[in-house]
Amino acid sequence: MESLKYMYAMAFAVEEINRNSTLLPGVKLGYRIVDGCSRYPWALQVALSLVGGDERSCSLTASMPHSASYEQSGETSMIIISEMSFPQISYMASCPCLSDRLKFPNFFRTIPSDIYQARAMARLAIRFHWTWIGAVLVNNDYGHLAIQVYVFVLYMSPSYKVQIYIYIYIYIYIFYCSQRNYYERCQTDSTQNSSFHCKGDSDLLLVYRCKENISGTGQNKYLAISKVASGVLGVAIKSSTIPGFESYLRNLHPVRRPDDEFLREFWEKEFGCNVSSLAKESLQKASLLPCSGTESLDGVQHPFTDTSQLRVAYNVYLAVYAAAHALHSLLSCPNRDSPLRNISTCSSPNHIKPIEVKMFITVSSYPQEFLKSQYDLVNWQNTPEGPLKLVLIGRVDGFDVHLNESAIQWSTGSSQVPVSVCSESCPPGTRMATRKGEPVCCFDCIPCAEGEISNKTGSPHCERCPSAFWSNAKRTVCIPRQLDFLSFNETLGITLTTAAVSGATVTTAVFVVFVCYRQTPMVRANNSELSFLLLLSLKLCFLCSLVFIGRPSVWACRFQQAAFGISFVLCVSCLLVKTMVVLVVFRSARPGAEALMKWFGPGQQRGSVCLFTCIQVIICAIWLSLSPPVPQQDLGFQGSKVTLKCAMASVVGFSLVLGYIGFLACTCLLLAFLARKLPDNFNEAKLITFSMLIFCAVWVAFVPAYVSSPGKYVVAVEIFAILASSYGLLLCIFAPKCFIILLRPEKNTKKYLMAR
Repeated sequence: MESLKYMYAMAFAVEEINRNSTLLPGVKLGYRIVDGCSRYPWALQVALSLVGGDERSCSLTASMPHSASYEQSGETSMIIISEMSFPQISYMASCPCLSDRLKFPNFFRTIPSDIYQARAMARLAIRFHWTWIGAVLVNNDYGHLAIQVYVFVLYMSPSYKVQIYIYIYIYIYIFYCSQRNYYERCQTDSTQNSSFHCKGDSDLLLVYRCKENISGTGQNKYLAISKVASGVLGVAIKSSTIPGFESYLRNLHPVRRPDDEFLREFWEKEFGCNVSSLAKESLQKASLLPCSGTESLDGVQHPFTDTSQLRVAYNVYLAVYAAAHALHSLLSCPNRDSPLRNISTCSSPNHIKPIEVKMFITVSSYPQEFLKSQYDLVNWQNTPEGPLKLVLIGRVDGFDVHLNESAIQWSTGSSQVPVSVCSESCPPGTRMATRKGEPVCCFDCIPCAEGEISNKTGSPHCERCPSAFWSNAKRTVCIPRQLDFLSFNETLGITLTTAAVSGATVTTAVFVVFVCYRQTPMVRANNSELSFLLLLSLKLCFLCSLVFIGRPSVWACRFQQAAFGISFVLCVSCLLVKTMVVLVVFRSARPGAEALMKWFGPGQQRGSVCLFTCIQVIICAIWLSLSPPVPQQDLGFQGSKVTLKCAMASVVGFSLVLGYIGFLACTCLLLAFLARKLPDNFNEAKLITFSMLIFCAVWVAFVPAYVSSPGKYVVAVEIFAILASSYGLLLCIFAPKCFIILLRPEKNTKKYLMAR
């Protein structure tokens, strides 16, 4: 039906020119029409018969001396017959290859080259950010060259990556019956966007979301009449109007054109009757009733008479006028100074040479607007009545694409541009990881690692946060790290505080018991003065651990290590002097050893404890004055937190403090071990031995634990060592004594204690 409209557009133009008194005056144009059926051999046969003068067929001739032809055949047909010596004006052959004037000097056309149309298609894909596209194209020059331009424009676009997913070659004469096969195949493909490159009543066609239905770009009536074409966006030949053409079509009637076999066949098909004046037709039409004569196209809504969007038909109209203007210039004897000064004589209608027509078409008569790359952007949309309608939604003018996106109705029924990508853009907080062996537009989104961020969509990599910052939970922003230290509010801090306070409380309770029973043999026999001093030092040991908890400050860092070192030296010094006194007491019982006691009287005992403690005080004073511990932020590997701790500016000072405590403890352990078997019923040296074994074991284990612990747990390890050793001393030395004092008072006698 569309081809029939093209034929009558040519006939209308010829009749209009013949009625024109200024264009080709005195010359009448004629035409003959044959059907090449889109077969290359038939097209060649028609062309040869035209040149050879075979009256059985000719191809839209302008005058009986064949001077020009208008070909509907496709690109391949035009390439085949382009070797003929007479000029050809095509209204459908849009292959870019035919623009080569050296190879095809006799070829002209009123349709732009497909290079502009493919470029417009590619620009639409870029505009919609489609990167995963399937392609279906006709297996001829049209399809091959169109896809080459299409892919080239896509890949040359800055910062744009696209993957043409699949190529399916379909010969043009079986394309329409193969749509169903393609649609079924499309249901199993992973691409979300397909691009049809076919030729018929349309140009390029882009199909979106074929798994659901089809939408995208194109103008093919065979797809348009199908419900699967809803939402198709097309790059179509520019639509124009032909004044008077609609009235011309509506007034067509077999009675007024009795020799028009094409009109007769159309009439019988549309109205289902046999034209009475031609009733002697074939037997298969004998069953048709004769037409009444009242049948008419006037006032009837029919696609044949619809001239609202004339595209190819308008190109046919222009082609006829192009040839007519060329003939007019040729027959008007142009000025000798014109570009055609090589023509020495005027031509007459009976002596027109094809080369002369060609020269006038090339130089003077061929309207330049024919070659402008102008297209319409159209969209097939659903209507309440059911059938689809073609809506103009923009235009292409050269390199400029003017599109009203809000007017587009996609397959979803909305104007929201669909997404067609192999992989969705990675959101902020992730990075793209390409899949091995797959296109660059196919990737996985990998969350950024801790301490890394990506704050934009589609980031190829994650950025590392500065050292003082860390990534948030979504890995989109670097935020300042939180300060982390052992505080009184957290579980670990509360547990250690409770243990320290409990130890100090128990020590106070023992002190009270010893004060209340200070006149009993148990208290007096174990050097009550050193016992009270030992309890006081143990209480200081428990309480000094509290200094390590809380936010580190300059004075807290200095005081905590000094308090720890002095308290434990005081405690161990008391035990060391007590052990020495025990040994001296038993040694003094031997003949000649009485002089030893004068060196270990109460004054000497207090002086010894004071001397041992002063040495530690001096060490701490020198250490803290030269290179004291200072608060420091430890970035370390603690993730989003920065550990605030007391950094040891001088490891030597801290080592001397611990080493001195260790020296006193080892000396005390050695002396207590030597005095463990002295023959008293209650030998305090045994208790000191066990307590010092626990003390030394705790601090030997402390060193590796302290070095290997991360962050705030370094402080927790030191507090644990302080509390563990303090509890060991308290329980090993004073628990047995309190047991006898409170629960076994019958053993709290001098006789029992002195028993061997």
